[in-house]
Amino acid sequence: MLQRYLFACVTGVLVSAAGSAYAADLPRAPQPVTVVQAPATYGWTGFYAGFDAGYAWGWSRWSDPLAGTSRMRLDGAALGGHLGYNWQTGPLVLGVETDASWANLSGSSGSGLAFCGAGPCDTKQNWIGTTRGRVGYAFGAFMPYLTAGAAYGDVQTTVPWGSASSTRLGWSAGAGLEVGLTKNWSAKVEYLHLDLGTASFFNAATNASSVSVPIKDDLARAGISYHW
Repeated sequence: MLQRYLFACVTGVLVSAAGSAYAADLPRAPQPVTVVQAPATYGWTGFYAGFDAGYAWGWSRWSDPLAGTSRMRLDGAALGGHLGYNWQTGPLVLGVETDASWANLSGSSGSGLAFCGAGPCDTKQNWIGTTRGRVGYAFGAFMPYLTAGAAYGDVQTTVPWGSASSTRLGWSAGAGLEVGLTKNWSAKVEYLHLDLGTASFFNAATNASSVSVPIKDDLARAGISYHW
């Protein structure tokens, strides 16, 4: 009995080992391949907000029917923020954006006006802003766009007999390029032309006329936006 039992155990071990060796020699079934999905097309739809900074330059041509005319150049830095919304259909991106910037634009008049010889004749702008529509064409994460809408800002004048200020409303137009950096961040460069119309200030030197001060600005800036 004991001999039969030992023989059965040894036979079982040998059969098990042979089966394992035979299974190891069999070709293995192909392993499933993990497919990595390509990233989805960059999407522009949604709200965004951010900051921008740049340089503005412009001109103002003072004129008075009794005192003459004088042209002055304005320039300085601009720093501010923006808020907007995009809606994308296919490659077309439609949007609206509003912004406001602190500005340090200033300029001084020459000797064209008779009363400027008696003291300073300066123009200054402390802030500018726009509310514009945007039309862009998306090439994935790259979007060139055109933009136009309203412009607003202040105009301050200093003359020998004092100073005055006026808040002006006009129009703006320009173009830019925005690039998606990540899902939530983008960067842009932009050029805008702003026309704030003509401010008019009473001329105390003549006591019979007013000084017309047209304001036109050009603004080049770069910005960064967060999208959600």
